[in-house]
Amino acid sequence: MADRFRITLAQLNPVVGDLKGNAAQARDAWEQGRAAGADLVALPEMFITGYNAQDLVMKPAFHTAAISEVRALAEACADGPALAIGSPWVEGAELFNAYLILKGGKITSTVLKHHLPNETVFDEVRVYDAGPLGGPYSVGNTRIGSPICEDAWHEDVAETLAETGAEFLLVPNGSPYYRGKHDTRLTLMVSRVIETGLPLIYLNMVGGQDDQVFDGATFGLNPGGKLAFQMPQFDAAISHVDLERGDDGWQIVPGEVHVHASEWEQDYQVMVLSLRDYMRKTGFKKVLLGLSGGIDSAIVATIAVDALGAENVRCVMLPSEYTSQESLDDAKAVARALGCRYDYVPISEGRAAITNTLAPLFEGLEPGLAEENIQSRLRGLLLMALSNKFGEMLLTTGNKSEVAVGYATIYGDMAGGYNPIKDMYKTRVFETCRWRNCTKRDWMMGPEGEVIPQRVIDKPPTAELREDQKDSDSLPDYPELDALLDILVDQDGSIADCVAAGFDRATAKKVEHLIYISEYKRFQSAPGARLTKHAFWLDRRYPIVNRWRDDS
Repeated sequence: MADRFRITLAQLNPVVGDLKGNAAQARDAWEQGRAAGADLVALPEMFITGYNAQDLVMKPAFHTAAISEVRALAEACADGPALAIGSPWVEGAELFNAYLILKGGKITSTVLKHHLPNETVFDEVRVYDAGPLGGPYSVGNTRIGSPICEDAWHEDVAETLAETGAEFLLVPNGSPYYRGKHDTRLTLMVSRVIETGLPLIYLNMVGGQDDQVFDGATFGLNPGGKLAFQMPQFDAAISHVDLERGDDGWQIVPGEVHVHASEWEQDYQVMVLSLRDYMRKTGFKKVLLGLSGGIDSAIVATIAVDALGAENVRCVMLPSEYTSQESLDDAKAVARALGCRYDYVPISEGRAAITNTLAPLFEGLEPGLAEENIQSRLRGLLLMALSNKFGEMLLTTGNKSEVAVGYATIYGDMAGGYNPIKDMYKTRVFETCRWRNCTKRDWMMGPEGEVIPQRVIDKPPTAELREDQKDSDSLPDYPELDALLDILVDQDGSIADCVAAGFDRATAKKVEHLIYISEYKRFQSAPGARLTKHAFWLDRRYPIVNRWRDDS
């Protein structure tokens, strides 16, 4: 029996639906593993289809094509190491999330996922059938157990594998980022190692898919729970890892342990990577956005430049008579600091034309919200016209605080194809701007130094849709609002919880009311980077029509 086992870990970035492209990535990883003398080349969960493919996997033509692609991959990789790859699998009338082991031109083993996650962004109970508790598979004379993603979060699968002869655990994952997720993974995997006494390798994919970012950070744990190696976070990478067998069984040969950045940097990199991959995977090359002179559009412009390069970002100032000279100056200063294109498109003539068109219908009525929102919707119309004309995707710039309480104009400033800051509260936007002004990393394509002028960060937030307007005219100050939203949204708390935390009950009720009546806006809003477990979209699904209110 071999005393040494080499596994090539392919922490790669698949594209959902690109079966041939994903197979080509797998083939390249296998070639590198063969050159390195690997016994096994391993790819993450559902790699051939990309993850999370949602209902697309249930389409018979799609999962049949995916399985055919894996069979072709097996034939192409017949002469060399075994290849393990995530794929759909069909047995009878049942569809499974599977891990397939390819060797000698064939699929030699199938592992079927047993625990199907049905929370946060996952709907696997709806999509797949649950496989049975199974045993290990053999690669040469070595027996390997592969709990698939969620299976490793439960005791029974790993314990069954250990009891039936697995010598180490290889866990293929499609595990998306949220703040603090990696610590959760480590804690749970340490538990599996201590329970089974086996070394464990946690293999994760990287890259953005819609609102989710898979952050990689593949790692290995030796018996006792000691970290043996850790691959980079967010970067595609291939690593050759050795295991050695001694008197006490298998041990992972220690390797490099990449240290993770702060959670501020991780969040920012998620927003950059999500936009970059959303653009690359949908085929867009350039973006545009309305640059108001405020903090939200400034940070979105910065994220866009860091993701795509200044030459691929167009900033458009669309002033009305309520736009201050300060905002004009600040918008131009942001665009200049970032080095991106800046266009000036006044909306006064268009607004006057719309006002005159509506005058007979509005006669005798006091001007109010409808007139204010005409400005925002006219800006949306003009920005979408530019998007259509130049083929540039429009970014929307509403932060999570605004998205939560509906402080945004549907078909106006909510218009757009992607929102990088959708899951970032306003108070974190301020701190993120300060952080970016003093931080530059190799993965950022933008300039170093102060890219967002301090005046933009310091001035009171305003939509500038009427004279002397401030956000605080309509909402609690953002520190209070965000603290309430954290309780009501992120913690699923109650009004009583808000009161117990020291907040005024009437204010909490007002915020709760705004959250519920804004559901229809969120239903129609652009996707955006997921930073938390309670992001708006798949993590939090509420009815649009809803009369319930919390009277606690």
